[in-house]
Amino acid sequence: MMIDAATRSWVEVPEGSDFPIQNLPYGVFVDASGVRCGVAIGDSILDLARAEAVGLFATTELDRDTFRRDDLNGLLQHSRGVWSAVRSRIVSVLDASNRAGREFCEAHDLVIAGPVQMRMPIRVGDYVDFYSSEQHATNLGKMFRPDSEPLLPNWRHLPVGYHGRSGTVVVSGTPIKRPHGQLRGSSGPVFGPSQRLDMELEVGFITGGGPGIGTPISVEDAEHHIFGLCLVNDWSARDIQAWEYVPLGPFLGKSFATTISPWIVPLEALEPFRVPAGDQEPVPLPYLSSDHHIGLDLDLSVEITPAGSAEAFDLTRTSFTNMYWTMAQQLAHITANGATIRPGDLFASGTVSGQTRDEFGSLIEITWNGTNPIEFPDGSSRTFLHDGDTVTIRGRCTADGAVSIGFGACVGTIVR
Repeated sequence: MMIDAATRSWVEVPEGSDFPIQNLPYGVFVDASGVRCGVAIGDSILDLARAEAVGLFATTELDRDTFRRDDLNGLLQHSRGVWSAVRSRIVSVLDASNRAGREFCEAHDLVIAGPVQMRMPIRVGDYVDFYSSEQHATNLGKMFRPDSEPLLPNWRHLPVGYHGRSGTVVVSGTPIKRPHGQLRGSSGPVFGPSQRLDMELEVGFITGGGPGIGTPISVEDAEHHIFGLCLVNDWSARDIQAWEYVPLGPFLGKSFATTISPWIVPLEALEPFRVPAGDQEPVPLPYLSSDHHIGLDLDLSVEITPAGSAEAFDLTRTSFTNMYWTMAQQLAHITANGATIRPGDLFASGTVSGQTRDEFGSLIEITWNGTNPIEFPDGSSRTFLHDGDTVTIRGRCTADGAVSIGFGACVGTIVR
């Protein structure tokens, strides 16, 4: 359900908060009472496990103890109809116009305002990383194939991607250990820590269940299987990647860590910010074509706090509208051969880049493969990440007539 812009919550929501009642993202948190699922409202959390125990979701089709667990997969396994019913019940008790809802929450102590620690919100089954920004793919093509066409012949015909490692997807705030691997040396490969460690600004979507192995998901039906979105930093060791990726593509240079934001924003909350996706030339094959060619107007930014500094510096600002392939097309393509999806599968967009340097979504682009360093006000500079550097990704949606919502922060600090 889409929540009217005039709706307000009785829970205090600070001006400019990422989490007004129009958002209500899902996450997993831990405090003195243990680990369980919750929904963010302002700076507080609605305790879904406790709400479930006192009957808030009795009229839905949820299984018992769906929220008294350390992931959201129990919710994700249900249909969009159940997701909507749960969201409706949450809205009803948080809406300022519903005095009984407020009394119900206060009587059962359902809203937590104290400090908590966020955990991984999902148990990731499979992880796929796409390569769906035309500008990003063009930039890398110009760097590495300067005498050829930047885009390979297949790029405008299908959403290029690869299967990643679900076991190294981590939640925001988890330290990122600098990876080791084989690097190209002057007289052959050497083994050591990456010297060209990069970030990648991405957006991910999380799926519910699918129709089962052997049954493709159509582009028209794809979004019925998408529960929500999060921010993604798909860390990349460019020097390890450069030596190993031919001929089979990303491997150790990409599999050591992928950070996601702790809150999953429901697709329903993003409805006011859906926009027509960009033109595609040539027209995709019929299984990727649809009248529902819809993107998302999501503003994205990256800050870097250099090691030893307390000040964050803007690195890039760009828009998710720059993506060439849509989420629906990505999901339709990945299942076109009969591959299945499961609750909690993560699909990342690939690096989001715009037309200019201050819209690029990775350091390899911003510094043009290390030839154009980033200069900071204190006189220091970066081509790639140093130990102690912290990278913070943020995302926010705005539209006329709608209440702006955000995704929270996706943060990682490089450690040796």
